[in-house]
Amino acid sequence: MSIIKKVSFVLVLFFSFIVSDGQEIPYNPVSYRIFSPFIFNPAIAGSKDFLSIDAIASLQTKSYSQIISANTRLLDKGPGYIISPNLRTFSNIGVGGAIFNDMHGSYRNIGAIAAGSYHLPLDRKDLSFLSLGISAKGIYYHSPGDSIPGIKEKNKIYPNFDAGIYFYNPSFFVGFSGTNLLGNPEDPDSLGVYSIPVSRQYYLYGGYKFVISRPFDIVIEPSVIINTGDTIHTGRDAITDMIQPMLKVYFGNFCLGTYFKGYDKIPFFFEFKYPRFYIGTFFQLPRNTPFYKKDITAEIVFGLNFANDNLGFGKNSHW
Repeated sequence: MSIIKKVSFVLVLFFSFIVSDGQEIPYNPVSYRIFSPFIFNPAIAGSKDFLSIDAIASLQTKSYSQIISANTRLLDKGPGYIISPNLRTFSNIGVGGAIFNDMHGSYRNIGAIAAGSYHLPLDRKDLSFLSLGISAKGIYYHSPGDSIPGIKEKNKIYPNFDAGIYFYNPSFFVGFSGTNLLGNPEDPDSLGVYSIPVSRQYYLYGGYKFVISRPFDIVIEPSVIINTGDTIHTGRDAITDMIQPMLKVYFGNFCLGTYFKGYDKIPFFFEFKYPRFYIGTFFQLPRNTPFYKKDITAEIVFGLNFANDNLGFGKNSHW
């Protein structure tokens, strides 16, 4: 753990001097960073002991974005016993996939992601793991153009890939990843501006789970996403914009929290789990601006969680 803490400190110190000008792919829905973080770090795929399927939709006036994703750890055939001849164990391989549609007005990104990860146990009890992951994605970009300034319609299909590393145990997790590592698929124009809004992005993601009460299942999980790109900036506002804190508070089957993607809005989310599935919502209210003058971000999420009964410890529901 001391090595992980030292690495995390160095990465935080490094990230304190750089931020991003470009755009993530996908950018919306905002809440996939809460519910499906393997999309920005493929090493997270398969880090839970169940199959997770998530569908997220953003409901906004000028933006229609959706993501459907799934990730799980593959299984191996374990030692057979008379009472449990088909007992299986987890392998070291995790897989994940997602399809997304990110639309802003007449501009659209449609893409598919396929992720794979390898989870290396660091102790005999298989409670701490170090995983490495990579994902490949194909993206279709559409821009309608504008006849008055002479901007042509643009339709382009291009590939990209992401890679990451992730350490986790029951209480602590930290990861580092890079997305869109092939960069922008086109050269900038004479003003140095890309028509396709995508750039390399780098993420430092970490958090800790504090158990407040085991009898009442109360857990507090503060975490942070530090997001930066190739462009270097300085200044207090630039550093603040790249730090995205998150807080989750669990009360048995209920979870509430907040996640600051930007500081110009007030965000909050809720989750409630049932046997084998959960539902959730995410909202961002405009800050210092009347709600009728600025769009409210509203997103809904529906998830299915399946544990494999052949592992010998079937579970009906998970966070």
